[in-house]
Amino acid sequence: MNKTQSKTDWDRVKALKEGDKIPYEPADGPNDAEATRAWFAQADLVRMDKVVRRGRRGPQKAPTKKLVSLRLSPEVIDHFKATGPGWQTRIDSTLLKSIKKRA
Repeated sequence: MNKTQSKTDWDRVKALKEGDKIPYEPADGPNDAEATRAWFAQADLVRMDKVVRRGRRGPQKAPTKKLVSLRLSPEVIDHFKATGPGWQTRIDSTLLKSIKKRA
């Protein structure tokens, strides 16, 4: 294995105590709360090596769906959940097909 020389001042790091501010010179350092919030707002959220959120969501190209509370029988929920992720979209698709058949 190829080892590289660490440039970290470990004596200085070990001397820090819990809650100490991190000594950092630039204005956008870790002690700058506003810069930290901006950095996290633009950061990618990764779960199990997959990007699940990248920054903030942009404007919608198509009209968005409406959020509603809907009571469905347990059999309906179990059926659609058993088919995996995207089950709510599949319920929406099934309801749309039913509407189009009646039209």
